[in-house]
Amino acid sequence: MQSGKDKIIRTATVPLSLDLFCRGLFQTLADEYDVVALSSPGKELGEIRKREGIRTIAVQMRRKVAPLSDLKSLLRLIRVFRKENPRMVHSITPKAGLLSMMAAKIAGVPVRIHSFTGLVFPYRKGLMHFILRITDSITAACATYVLPEGEGVMDDLQRYHITKTPMRVLGNGNVRGIDLDYYDHTTDIDRLGEDIRRHFGIGEGEFAFLYVGRFDQDKGFKELTEAFERLAAKYPGVHLLLAGAQESEGDKLDENIASLISSHPAIHISQGWLDDVRPWYAAADAFVHSSYREGFPNVVIEAGAMGLASIVTNINGSREIILDGENGVIIPPHDAEALYLAMRSFIKDRDYVKSLASHARSLVSIRYEMQYVRNCLIDFYREVLQ
Repeated sequence: MQSGKDKIIRTATVPLSLDLFCRGLFQTLADEYDVVALSSPGKELGEIRKREGIRTIAVQMRRKVAPLSDLKSLLRLIRVFRKENPRMVHSITPKAGLLSMMAAKIAGVPVRIHSFTGLVFPYRKGLMHFILRITDSITAACATYVLPEGEGVMDDLQRYHITKTPMRVLGNGNVRGIDLDYYDHTTDIDRLGEDIRRHFGIGEGEFAFLYVGRFDQDKGFKELTEAFERLAAKYPGVHLLLAGAQESEGDKLDENIASLISSHPAIHISQGWLDDVRPWYAAADAFVHSSYREGFPNVVIEAGAMGLASIVTNINGSREIILDGENGVIIPPHDAEALYLAMRSFIKDRDYVKSLASHARSLVSIRYEMQYVRNCLIDFYREVLQ
């Protein structure tokens, strides 16, 4: 341990989550704290250690419910926390939250923080609903502070009586923030965007909607494909870009929907997950996010940073990022007709789309710029560690 510095351990179930949520943050925190990153083993953990200049610890944790494996992970975490003796443990992602908060409390860690980036149990039924609700309650009960990613997540935690632990939304929500220097138009990015349009036969003046994310049922693909099929039948020259992929653990798309998106001549799909999605934003005329549930969707923030007007559903996160009629349009979830009408309005009124788009980046810069989001977290750390 570095003399005079409080030790903090940041945990996530898999190293990719730490890399995603804390890239660059660890290096900043290391100026003030003795920082350790902990997750299951993986190549990203080694990359974090080298890039951020911090120590890392690997403890195997499974994302799915696995009682015997979870017990082993819990005992390992208790040993690690007792040995490391940190002042704070801060977890993110569900399984790491449950195990880390329990282990930290047993080990006597004084400051225990969990960030809820979204709740899954309200959208599950039966036994799984019960299990997920109980595990979220245990996580919160073992924490000394709970940080919901947005007002919507905090409302859900209160509405379902998950916790009496002190809660606070930092800044305007969002745990990561956005690098506005990275998510911006450049000559090279715009050229690549033009290449994407040319490759898929999207002509000048034709309109391209973009979706970015998992190809899962809960992302509203039923409504999206139904609305787009109607739209394309009536308005030739409209296109739908899909940037993402199906995840093995997700709710797989209905076979009819999967068949439609692979065969429709105006639906264009990326070749799996993309290292750089900016050219796809640059290729699009508007963004659409028809999801049924979210914590705080970063893709909507990214689209705004790239100057795109968005159509989103009235769910947690999305309704906080999008101000209806100012930088996008908000519609009810599970409503193909409302989505169709919103997409049609974008095609028919390009000036309206341009007006919405003109506010998109500025609102993101005010509310979600990365350094602002990080400063909110750093200020909170100073407050609870004083």
